Amino acid sequence: MRVHHLDCAPMREIEPADGPQSPLRPAGAVGHVLLVETDSAGLVLVDAGIGLGDIERPSERLLDDWVEMAGPTLDPSATAVRQVEGLGYAAADVRHVVPTHLHRDHAGGLSDFPDAAVHLFEAELADGGKTPAQLAHGPKWVAYAGAEGETWHGFEGVRSLEGVPEDILLVPLGGHTPGHAGVAVRDGARWLLHAGDAYMYHGEVDRPEPVAHPLMELVQAGGEVDRELRLANVARLRELARGGEVEVFCAHDPWELARYR
Repeated sequence: MRVHHLDCAPMREIEPADGPQSPLRPAGAVGHVLLVETDSAGLVLVDAGIGLGDIERPSERLLDDWVEMAGPTLDPSATAVRQVEGLGYAAADVRHVVPTHLHRDHAGGLSDFPDAAVHLFEAELADGGKTPAQLAHGPKWVAYAGAEGETWHGFEGVRSLEGVPEDILLVPLGGHTPGHAGVAVRDGARWLLHAGDAYMYHGEVDRPEPVAHPLMELVQAGGEVDRELRLANVARLRELARGGEVEVFCAHDPWELARYR
């Protein structure tokens, strides 16, 4: 398999949480999406970012208050479908999409891949996201019960996906949304874990004493549904990241994305 790291929802510039003394420069928040080339299941997307429909009709699909808050660039060339095409593929080559959850900046691109199977936990499908206009095309859902599954690096209820190689797994990471998931992808000798919005800043998982980003923490507080569960999962992600066997990253941290680009 080959894994591409894409930014499919470039947004407003943010300062590193460490302030002016940080070695990091300010950078735009991102929508970190994985495009996985598989031998047997075509292309698999992990998250779908902002889609063409969102850019064409932002007030209807993204909502004006969110656009004002997040400051997305609304650039068609940043959408997953245009980046897939830029790699020489067609939209129909994306046969599976695995969203971490159904918020607008993660699920807007689903409508650009209407024939793809969309894999998620039943609790996330029942919640339905916050912008139903983005799901009006009728995605081809493949939903999984959260109580079933295997154990993977200490996480229980982890699911392999129908029609997808076992090198891609759905990992329960509830708290941000009811059925929020991480997506694990084997990349050669290493595992990657896309943690979605379980956390939003690298300082929450890569330091012995966690550091949250003030702005992103406000965003998180406004969106999470179970803070206690989310923070428990972040603690487990922190332990996993420190163990070195799995590389952990989230959806919106630009400095994490830069490691892979």
